[in-house]
Amino acid sequence: MANLGNQKTRRRNDLVDALTKYLEGYIAKHQVNINHLLDNSIALAEHPDIIDTLDKELDILASYEDKLCALNKYFVGDKTTTKELIKG
Repeated sequence: MANLGNQKTRRRNDLVDALTKYLEGYIAKHQVNINHLLDNSIALAEHPDIIDTLDKELDILASYEDKLCALNKYFVGDKTTTKELIKG
Protein backbone atom coordinates (compact mmCIF):
# COMPACT_ATOMS: atom_id res chain seq x y z
CA MET A 1 0.00 0.00 0.00
CA ALA A 2 2.81 2.43 0.82
CA ASN A 3 4.22 1.89 -2.67
CA LEU A 4 0.89 2.94 -4.23
CA GLY A 5 0.92 6.11 -2.15
CA ASN A 6 4.47 6.86 -3.29
CA GLN A 7 3.45 6.36 -6.91
CA LYS A 8 0.53 8.76 -6.54
CA THR A 9 2.75 11.33 -4.85
CA ARG A 10 5.40 10.95 -7.55
CA ARG A 11 2.78 11.25 -10.31
CA ARG A 12 1.30 14.31 -8.63
CA ASN A 13 4.73 15.91 -8.30
CA ASP A 14 5.54 15.11 -11.94
CA LEU A 15 2.30 16.73 -13.09
CA VAL A 16 2.83 19.81 -10.94
CA ASP A 17 6.42 20.11 -12.19
CA ALA A 18 5.32 19.75 -15.81
CA LEU A 19 2.57 22.34 -15.40
CA THR A 20 4.99 24.72 -13.68
CA LYS A 21 7.45 24.42 -16.57
CA TYR A 22 4.63 24.84 -19.09
CA LEU A 23 3.44 28.06 -17.45
CA GLU A 24 6.97 29.40 -16.97
CA GLY A 25 7.68 28.75 -20.65
CA TYR A 26 4.69 30.77 -21.76
CA ILE A 27 5.58 33.57 -19.35
CA ALA A 28 9.09 33.68 -20.85
CA LYS A 29 7.64 33.63 -24.38
CA HIS A 30 5.46 36.67 -23.74
CA GLN A 31 8.25 38.51 -21.91
CA VAL A 32 10.40 38.09 -25.02
CA ASN A 33 7.53 39.30 -27.22
CA ILE A 34 7.07 42.42 -25.10
CA ASN A 35 10.80 43.16 -24.95
CA HIS A 36 11.05 42.68 -28.71
CA LEU A 37 8.18 45.09 -29.33
CA LEU A 38 9.66 47.67 -26.97
CA ASP A 39 13.22 47.43 -28.29
CA ASN A 40 12.71 46.88 -32.02
CA SER A 41 11.67 49.81 -34.18
CA ILE A 42 10.83 47.47 -37.08
CA ALA A 43 8.41 45.57 -34.87
CA LEU A 44 6.77 48.87 -33.96
CA ALA A 45 6.18 49.64 -37.63
CA GLU A 46 4.48 46.27 -38.12
CA HIS A 47 1.95 47.03 -35.37
CA PRO A 48 0.06 50.26 -36.02
CA ASP A 49 -1.56 50.15 -32.57
CA ILE A 50 1.48 49.20 -30.54
CA ILE A 51 -0.14 50.05 -27.20
CA ASP A 52 -3.01 47.66 -27.95
CA THR A 53 -0.54 44.96 -29.01
CA LEU A 54 1.54 45.44 -25.85
CA ASP A 55 -1.62 45.41 -23.73
CA LYS A 56 -2.70 42.10 -25.27
CA GLU A 57 0.73 40.58 -24.62
CA LEU A 58 0.62 41.79 -21.01
CA ASP A 59 -2.86 40.31 -20.55
CA ILE A 60 -1.64 36.95 -21.78
CA LEU A 61 1.51 37.11 -19.63
CA ALA A 62 -0.51 38.10 -16.56
CA SER A 63 -2.92 35.21 -17.13
CA TYR A 64 -0.09 32.66 -17.13
CA GLU A 65 1.51 34.35 -14.12
CA ASP A 66 -1.79 34.22 -12.20
CA LYS A 67 -2.13 30.53 -13.01
CA LEU A 68 1.41 29.86 -11.80
CA CYS A 69 0.74 31.75 -8.56
CA ALA A 70 -2.47 29.77 -7.99
CA LEU A 71 -0.68 26.50 -8.69
CA ASN A 72 2.04 27.37 -6.19
CA LYS A 73 -0.42 28.63 -3.60
CA TYR A 74 -2.82 25.71 -3.66
CA PHE A 75 -0.96 22.70 -4.96
CA VAL A 76 2.80 22.92 -4.44
CA GLY A 77 3.98 21.27 -1.25
CA ASP A 78 0.38 20.74 -0.20
CA LYS A 79 -1.61 17.57 -0.50
CA THR A 80 -4.94 19.41 -0.23
CA THR A 81 -7.39 18.29 -2.88
CA THR A 82 -9.58 20.61 -4.91
CA LYS A 83 -12.62 19.19 -3.15
CA GLU A 84 -11.15 20.13 0.24
CA LEU A 85 -10.37 23.65 -1.04
CA ILE A 86 -13.95 24.16 -2.16
CA LYS A 87 -15.26 23.00 1.24
CA GLY A 88 -13.08 25.63 2.86
